[in-house]
Amino acid sequence: MRYHVLRAKLRLARARYLASRAGLAVLDTLFAAITLGALRLARRADPDRMSDVMGAIARKAGPYLPVSKTGRANLRAAFPSKTDAEIEALLAGCWENLGRVAGEFAHLDRLWDFAGTEPKPGGRIDSPSSKLYGQLRDDGKPALVFAAHLANWELPAVAAAAHGMKAAVLYRAPNNLKIAAAIETVRQNSMGSLIASGPDAVLTMAAVLERGEHLGMLVDQRFGRGVPVTFFGRRCMANPTIARLARLYPDVPVHGVRVIRLPEHKFRLELTDRIELPREADGTVDIQASMQLITSMIEGWVREYPEQWLWLHRRWR
Repeated sequence: MRYHVLRAKLRLARARYLASRAGLAVLDTLFAAITLGALRLARRADPDRMSDVMGAIARKAGPYLPVSKTGRANLRAAFPSKTDAEIEALLAGCWENLGRVAGEFAHLDRLWDFAGTEPKPGGRIDSPSSKLYGQLRDDGKPALVFAAHLANWELPAVAAAAHGMKAAVLYRAPNNLKIAAAIETVRQNSMGSLIASGPDAVLTMAAVLERGEHLGMLVDQRFGRGVPVTFFGRRCMANPTIARLARLYPDVPVHGVRVIRLPEHKFRLELTDRIELPREADGTVDIQASMQLITSMIEGWVREYPEQWLWLHRRWR
């Protein structure tokens, strides 16, 4: 008797599990359809108008969302001397920037309005580093380039492609395959090759450097298996991939690139000169010290334009 009752319970549990899986699949498909439809509609709109509309919506609604609790906590920890009103203003600015990034995503190829590799008078892009981009393109050598979630963080990869550089970008692909394919299509229209993060990504990245190409990655998010660094006076974990690659390829230069959002829908891109990474006694790259150097550089960027950084993720845990 007990056997039959147990068997019936197991069948019921399995049926509920399959039903929940089917429900999740339906929701996943529906979400993908909505996302793809939104991208198509956004593509038809004016990019500046989309940026304004999405930025205004996010600025107004974002601070009321649960994730803003994390944003407020991060801002208070980073800027303990600021008042509550100042913290709220920074949080609203963070949300507005995120909304603008979302509104601009479908128009990545239109945001870069250079005439060839030179800035267009009155255009959106100010790139005082165009000469350096040209040097990296023409020197026949690979390079490692790091960036942060500042302003529109998609633009560094767009800049590399616009300057004719052979480049690859490490990115985190969405779980939904249809959405991932759509986002990849948008990015491939305006960027170089894309490398999805995962166990095999490091081999692909090494192959990029072996071919003499340029490799870019965002390095300002938490990485559980990373190395400890200090960011705004607090300990956190940093992804050491770029430092490990620099250690494996000691002759490959490392550069940083940041985007600054300017008024009137404009941006400034700044590419640093080669960064000399700290070395250990035997001359090899010191991974932990290098990640601290990079993290400190990013902290300096964030301090200049704190409302343009993505404070909503749990950088410290």
